[in-house]
Amino acid sequence: MYIQLDVGWMHHPFPVSSFRVASVEQIATLRELGLTEVRYVPKKSDPDLRELVPSAWSVPEMSAPSPNGLDAGGGGAPPVDKEAQRRRELLEMQNRTLAACNQRFGEATRQYQALERVVSEHPDQARVKGEALVSGCVSELLENGDSVIRLLSEGVGERNALHPINVMVITLLLGRALGMKSTELHDLGVAALIHDLGKLKLPPNLRQPTPSMIPLERSRYETHVGESVAFAKRMELPESVVTAIARHHEMADGSGFPLRLSGPDLGRASQVLALVNHYDRMCNPANGVDALTPHEALSVIFAQHKSRFDSVVLGAFIRMMGVYPPGSIVQLVNDRYAIVASVNSSRPLRPKVIVHDPRVPKDEAPILDLETVPELGIRRSLKPAQLPRDALDYLSPRQRICYFFERAVNPGPEEAGA
Repeated sequence: MYIQLDVGWMHHPFPVSSFRVASVEQIATLRELGLTEVRYVPKKSDPDLRELVPSAWSVPEMSAPSPNGLDAGGGGAPPVDKEAQRRRELLEMQNRTLAACNQRFGEATRQYQALERVVSEHPDQARVKGEALVSGCVSELLENGDSVIRLLSEGVGERNALHPINVMVITLLLGRALGMKSTELHDLGVAALIHDLGKLKLPPNLRQPTPSMIPLERSRYETHVGESVAFAKRMELPESVVTAIARHHEMADGSGFPLRLSGPDLGRASQVLALVNHYDRMCNPANGVDALTPHEALSVIFAQHKSRFDSVVLGAFIRMMGVYPPGSIVQLVNDRYAIVASVNSSRPLRPKVIVHDPRVPKDEAPILDLETVPELGIRRSLKPAQLPRDALDYLSPRQRICYFFERAVNPGPEEAGA
């Protein structure tokens, strides 16, 4: 039978409120809730079992006295209290980990701003600041084991530093997925961090490419690559860093700029940086109305832009981000709407999602780990405009997609069903 529990998520131990009953243990747990009735959906239930409804949902058995001799409605603490407490603790934990990721990302954006302020007059100080920021991220990433790629809150960090920090974070994750070691990762991270420093030499209206740019403006915009290289050289950064910066807009099919290099001429670091930079700009363009969801961006890259990127790098990126990267809006197989909150980079096909549930306050919405609910998968990806108004307000799709990473924690036996 496919049932619907009409109680809030903190008042039952199941990962979702709508599901197909699949075991005697689930029925026993349902009876412990003290409910007088349970709603079921005939269309989604097995028709051969409908005659079992009266015996399966016997009200007298559901309201049987508890082992301590107290009625379910009596003065004793109902069994659900302990479960509700555990759920509250899980909610507090997920809020703390998100707040920590938001804080670390925000601090990284402020450190980048400090680098920008001194790079023209004191490039040596800028180098120290940049290398310290990247070293901290690389050390944490290598210590984590498996990492979770986490979608951050709206409005986190300093706006003019979001792109370089976001690119640095994803680039480091991808570099590690490709097997890069500490030194190589460090140089890649520094290149990602300062790849756009040359835009400081451009007027604000030319720092982001737009379809309406005239050829003269486009040419001026493209000069930021050379200016970024000049900054890197004044900072006396290694040649590998300078080279990756110089090629971060080059494409494997020769369609990039400024030198129109092609596959054989591109090193691994510049291939990684070019792909991540492209992905971030698709999700976070200069004009917000042109933004793609992370799922859309990945789909377009794979379907239309595949020739622009090295196949090994692109394959690793898709495996790492999953089919539905964090920030994607999805509909689950039970028709509920959700937003992908995080992806474990080593097991990306079953992400964690926040599910729209009007019975649960928005700020108390739990994160559901789809790995623990094998029968509940993702049916399709959606644009935010396709959501009903209440789901749109509840899930709050991000205007700006930003990521950070945290250590993946494998759920123990008590958390596996959370």
